Amino acid sequence: MVLVATACSNAAEGRAAAPPAAAVAQAPAQAAAPGAGVKVVLSDRPLPLPAFSLRDLDGQVIDQHAWKGKVVLLNFWATWCGPCRAEIRDLIRLQNKYRNQLVIVGLSVDAGNSANADVRRFVTEHQMNYPVAIVDDHVEKLFGGVSSIPSTFVLDLDGRIVQRHLGTLDAIVTEQEVRALAKLPTSAEVSVVHDTGQVLKANAAYATEIPGIDFTGLTPEQKTEALKRMNTEMCTCGCGSTIAGCRIEDPTCDTSLPLAKKIVAEIRKKKG
Repeated sequence: MVLVATACSNAAEGRAAAPPAAAVAQAPAQAAAPGAGVKVVLSDRPLPLPAFSLRDLDGQVIDQHAWKGKVVLLNFWATWCGPCRAEIRDLIRLQNKYRNQLVIVGLSVDAGNSANADVRRFVTEHQMNYPVAIVDDHVEKLFGGVSSIPSTFVLDLDGRIVQRHLGTLDAIVTEQEVRALAKLPTSAEVSVVHDTGQVLKANAAYATEIPGIDFTGLTPEQKTEALKRMNTEMCTCGCGSTIAGCRIEDPTCDTSLPLAKKIVAEIRKKKG
């Protein structure tokens, strides 16, 4: 299983801040393990891991074959991102506790001539115990665009993406995700849900309803046309998503809503 996390924004980086998850009291690791009262949600439409290569801060290839049979957390972060820095202590703890079942990889989006030195210094100061690579826009686009950090992608034992978290990770939930996917005992409620984009953005193409959009009066063929356009035309808010993906991920977006309504209006007009 792989988790990739992003939750910060920086005007210079062109990223929007993801709302942090509700604060969670730091409980002892042993107390968190049972998982009573914790809900773990996984997608019924896992996505294959995109093909890409990674090199660590020393230029050595990070061997993705070593991920086979383990849960993987792919964490998008940056040294300048406060929420990212805050959750790293939990990732260090998880990697140490589940070293035989879990692989965490930090994907830094730091940029500029000093990026390698800045990240290397941070890794050393915080004694990060998992591999870190600096990635560019190409890698971010392979994951559907990383519009905010931290962002975490969770991979199962077969290397498929089964969950994505925007914002600061809930350490207790993340631990139970790891346990559930690693087939370790957990009392958490584990659900595999019908995913139409609410878990993995790429699955928005399976959605038949779009938040804020009224398809009343359209024929089935016209609704299909509208959904197809919303899943192929890009939102212009800067999120990097299709119009449908943006509406599902952020129903409050005031850019995707008029774009989606315009598509429906145009199709209604063609009907007349």
